[in-house]
Amino acid sequence: LGADALGFVFAESKRQVTAGQVAGITRQLPTDVERVGVFYSRDAKEIASIVAEAGLNAAQLHGGVDLELCLRLRDILGDAFHLIQTLHWTIGTDSSATLGAQLRQIELSGTVNRVLIDSRVGQAAGGTGISFDWKAARSVITENAGGLKIIVAGGLRPDNVGEAIRELSPWGVDVVSGVEASAGRKDSEKLSEFLRIARATK
Repeated sequence: LGADALGFVFAESKRQVTAGQVAGITRQLPTDVERVGVFYSRDAKEIASIVAEAGLNAAQLHGGVDLELCLRLRDILGDAFHLIQTLHWTIGTDSSATLGAQLRQIELSGTVNRVLIDSRVGQAAGGTGISFDWKAARSVITENAGGLKIIVAGGLRPDNVGEAIRELSPWGVDVVSGVEASAGRKDSEKLSEFLRIARATK
């Protein structure tokens, strides 16, 4: 359908997959489709082992900012490998100060050039189906992200992805539950519509 990247969840989740399962998929993908592993691990060697077996060229890191982990992954996987640090906007709170500080920290470190901003609802982070306050986040991103490539996630669906892009002008958008028929099962019509609108919105 024209997606630029596919994500594979290795963290504990109802969508969790194994490196062996993913290897069977990545071998069949066009070379220009990015293959992203979603990790909650703090073990650089474990992540690198899964990356090699599954045939990945990017990792999305969850569980808080750990720049030492990023440095270890850079040493093992090289500069061409893409690292994506996940940050959260907690629903029901003003996350501006925390998000701004984290963006500045990552920008100054120079170890990661992509940041995914997702919604957090209580202890649930990722796949919640709830969007964060885009208007409040816009100024935080503008003032603190510097040269980071921002990816927006959290509650995106075909009917609101255009608004998110217009409000935040992100480098990319990430979708999970918003295009599913059920957990882990994508709906081809929702996916097609999401991608069409995301590509058409300026």
